[in-house]
Amino acid sequence: MSAIAENPVRQHFYEGMFLVDSGKYATDPEGVTGEIMSVLAKAGATVVAHRPWQDGKLAYEIQGMKKGLHYIVCFTMRGAGMKTLIRQCQLNETIVRQMIIAHSQQIFDATVAALTGTGPAPEAEVVEDTRPSRGRGVREEVVDLDDEE
Repeated sequence: MSAIAENPVRQHFYEGMFLVDSGKYATDPEGVTGEIMSVLAKAGATVVAHRPWQDGKLAYEIQGMKKGLHYIVCFTMRGAGMKTLIRQCQLNETIVRQMIIAHSQQIFDATVAALTGTGPAPEAEVVEDTRPSRGRGVREEVVDLDDEE
């Protein structure tokens, strides 16, 4: 018996942004979504949440496209699957570009909640500015009492 205990395979938390042709998505949203899910499945990913994010004009032309749709996916996967995922995206004709970000579980859970519309809204932390005022940029409202009736 080995002195080294077997470690379970560690799953990492990822957010993927996939750029696809917006015209293709408009005509066949299920087909385009299926292609993205297929690429993720081939890499061993487990999809937790997904949805179209932004559709519009691109900052610059990419492969002849001036408009595109960004499709966001939150998924878990072993780190070893990343190479396969990138390669599958490059081979896929539907996915024009991709960006994958690794998250901590806390950020991942918040992103999933935002995508699915579940869970409480994050509370904004109010931070008080303790720096002394230099007098610049301070505007006071002037009330004209003569205008009041």
